[in-house]
Amino acid sequence: MKKLIALLLAALMIVSLAACSNSPASSTGGDTSSSAGGSGKYLGVMLSTNVMSLDTDLATDGDSFEVIADCIDGLMQMDADGAAVPAIAESYDLSDDGTTYTFHLRDAKWSNGADVTANDFIFAWRRICQNAGEYAYMMDEIANIKGAAAIIADGADPTTLGVSAPDDKTLVVELEVPVSFFPGLMYFPTFYPINEEFYNSLEDGTYGTSPDTFLSNGAFVLEDYTPGTASLAVKKSDSYWDAANVKLAGINYQVVGSSDNALTAFKSNALDVVTISGNQVASAQDDADLSKNLEVTGAGYMWYLSFSQTANNAQGGKLANANLRLAISNAIDRESLVDNYVMDGSLATYTAVPPQFAASSTTGEDFSADQDKFKDYIGYDVAKAQSYLEAAKAELGVDSFEFTMIYGNNEGDEVTKVAQAIKDAVEGNLPGVTINLQPMTKAERLDKMQNDNYDIALTRWGPDYADPMTYLGMWITNNSNNYGFWSNAEYDQIIADCTTGAYIADYDARWAAMYDAEALVMQEAVIAPLYTKANANLIAAGVKDIQFHPVGLNRVYKAATVE
Repeated sequence: MKKLIALLLAALMIVSLAACSNSPASSTGGDTSSSAGGSGKYLGVMLSTNVMSLDTDLATDGDSFEVIADCIDGLMQMDADGAAVPAIAESYDLSDDGTTYTFHLRDAKWSNGADVTANDFIFAWRRICQNAGEYAYMMDEIANIKGAAAIIADGADPTTLGVSAPDDKTLVVELEVPVSFFPGLMYFPTFYPINEEFYNSLEDGTYGTSPDTFLSNGAFVLEDYTPGTASLAVKKSDSYWDAANVKLAGINYQVVGSSDNALTAFKSNALDVVTISGNQVASAQDDADLSKNLEVTGAGYMWYLSFSQTANNAQGGKLANANLRLAISNAIDRESLVDNYVMDGSLATYTAVPPQFAASSTTGEDFSADQDKFKDYIGYDVAKAQSYLEAAKAELGVDSFEFTMIYGNNEGDEVTKVAQAIKDAVEGNLPGVTINLQPMTKAERLDKMQNDNYDIALTRWGPDYADPMTYLGMWITNNSNNYGFWSNAEYDQIIADCTTGAYIADYDARWAAMYDAEALVMQEAVIAPLYTKANANLIAAGVKDIQFHPVGLNRVYKAATVE
């Protein structure tokens, strides 16, 4: 069964899937045909964790991004195949040198009746840069919007950002250099608009904290939400520019913390869409009815170990020693992790960029198709791990190490099991190394990582756009997502050449250079990749056309129906 699921994942992970099942239909939500066309029903959907924020300046997790994207359209949106297609931007023009985009906006409304204008994007983007939050890096390091770097890093005037509005329906965006995947960035929530007048009418810090403080221009409007609670709801927007193609009456979200509870909720018709893992996948496979509802899709993100390399942590920064990190990485049996603990079709991963999300536009080859290319530095090799450990002991002048590994106890059952398996593997294979486990909520884990208050973290990252740089960009010096605070001048130069310099106009040379950058990450074990996540979804009969994507937005409901 495990191999079958893995094969299914390999075939399905790089495309968006439509969910369709044949077992008894769920009654979740009931008929609300008076408020919506089409199926006129609410869809009951599981979230893995609480939504952390509906503010695009503060949101950093997939669940929050999903709900934001339910309610707000950016310039572009994703089609069923994951390609960027028009949303608020009806069309765009690109200058001959590839550095100026002119977006022509359609007639669209906010849920309070106000027009969506070019200024809504300008206001939101300036705010992202000025606040310099975790995702601000996408404005300068990834999108390369002119002036963004100076605002984010140096506090320059936000009005110097390279965006302008000749009129309400025209948005001009100037880039420092051509960015081939720029249109695809525009469906990511960081680039969504905010109505300035509405935002300024609110008390500081209240935007996005309730239906009354959140404005929608998308397929759904926020119906019920209180920060920190385990449920929320969105309903169809009657003012949406494409409302005729939205068939659901709404979505009832429910946070479910365990795979066992998810399976129970699905079997009792309490939820229509859940994700399961571990033994519950085997249980579903063995059930004649449930097996018809099981759909394996690519979740896109990669789980890995992040190592703090500062003197503030890890016994005075001992994890700054590359041999010690390599020892830990090579002591872990990744195949055992996915086969015996995760058990949902996830793929053991041995590269810093996970497989099956980024393909070369000239050759079509998956950037990480070759999972053996760094076998000299990563794999399950106890003898090699112990050799690295001895080298670390000699270099550091100590014979034992004790570190604390943090992980989210509300990120799925398998995360707790994986954390324990890693502890057992490291302590069993590396004499003198102790790993203490510290469970906490995902929000607490992120807070500790962001504030340099941890030794080792079991964490994950999902690709925000279909290019290897969505991972490789994290490890440049002082990047806001470089939680290990690793710094390497050669690496920084390669990434600079790939984003703004020598390779920007040569696609194949840039692709090759990114391999060189990835090699440095693996040679020094900046992170220890573990597995690329799959989702084993149970989807009720009659639920069709949910779009699943491994990049950006994992689930999109605009076209979904419930029969």
